[in-house]
Amino acid sequence: MAVHSPQWSAKDGEHVVQFYDDDADLIRAVGGYLSHAVSAGEAAVVIAGEAHRSAFDAELVGAGIDVRKAARDGSYVVLDAAETMRRFIHAGQIDANAFRDAIGGVVSAAQQGGRRVRAYGEMVALLWDAGHVLGAIELEKLWNELGRELRFALWCGYHIQSAAGEAHADALHEVCHLHTSVIDEASADFRAGPDAPFAARRFVTGVLARRPYGSRVSDDDVQLVVSELATNAVIHAGTPFCVSVRYDGSVFRISVHDWSTLEPIVRRPAPGAPSGRGLRLVSSVTRDWGIDPDPDGKTVWAELPVR
Repeated sequence: MAVHSPQWSAKDGEHVVQFYDDDADLIRAVGGYLSHAVSAGEAAVVIAGEAHRSAFDAELVGAGIDVRKAARDGSYVVLDAAETMRRFIHAGQIDANAFRDAIGGVVSAAQQGGRRVRAYGEMVALLWDAGHVLGAIELEKLWNELGRELRFALWCGYHIQSAAGEAHADALHEVCHLHTSVIDEASADFRAGPDAPFAARRFVTGVLARRPYGSRVSDDDVQLVVSELATNAVIHAGTPFCVSVRYDGSVFRISVHDWSTLEPIVRRPAPGAPSGRGLRLVSSVTRDWGIDPDPDGKTVWAELPVR
C-alpha cells in the first residue's frame, strides 16, 4: 500500500501541530509549507535537528528554490534545535525572558521589511521525547504568547510513537488544546478485491492502536464504518480505493475515495432483505457523514466522536 501526506498550510496567528508516524510524512508536509512561504516572498524560520534540516533543504531545492540565496537574503532562516534550547533552558528550567529574547529576536529579524513569517519548530518535541512533558507544554504556551505579540504562523511536529500510550493522553489533550489546528492523518491504497474491506479495517485499527486517543473512539463503530464504506467501494465502484483517517482534536474522520462517479444511495430495503442497509447503519453511529464528488471520482466520509 502507498501512504500519502496531505497538503497543509498555516496563516498568521495560527499554531499547527502535526502528529506523524513516518518522518517522510512530516518532511513532505512541512517542506511544502516552507517552500510556499519562501516562494511567496515570506520568511521561513526552521528550528530543527540536523536530519530534518537537511531534508527540508532538499524539499525546497526540489521546489526550485535557491536555498543559499534564500539564506543570504533572510527569507530562509535555519537554526539547530538543541543549540537554540541551550539559550533559554538552564538546569532543566525554561527561562521565559531568555526565550523571548532568543526566539523573539529571530522572528522579529525575519519580519523586517514587513515580511510574513512561517516558522517550524521541534524544540517542544525534543523536550517531550526526553520525558520533559511538562516542559514541552510550558514551551508551547511561551510560543503562543510570542505569537500573539509578533503575529506569525507556527508549525510543530510530534512523532506519534513518543505520544502514544494512556499515560500521555491527558498531556496530549493539553497539547492539542494549545494549538489552533491539529494535523493527524494517514492514508493507504487498496485494490478492489474481496479481502480489501478486511485490509482496510486492519489499517484503520492499526492507526488507532498507535494513538493515545484510540481507546476513546468506539472500536465497534470504527469497524462498521470502515467495512461499509470499503465494501461499497469494492462492490459498487469496482475500482481501487484509498482509505484516509484524520483526527482534528475533537472528531475522528474516516474517508474512502474511489474512482467512480456513481454515488451511493441510502436505500430502504424490504424487511428480511440481505443487504441495502449499509449507509443507514453508518448514519446511525456517526456524528455526520457525506459524499464529496470530484473530477476523478468521489469521497465518502464519516465522522465519529472522540469521547
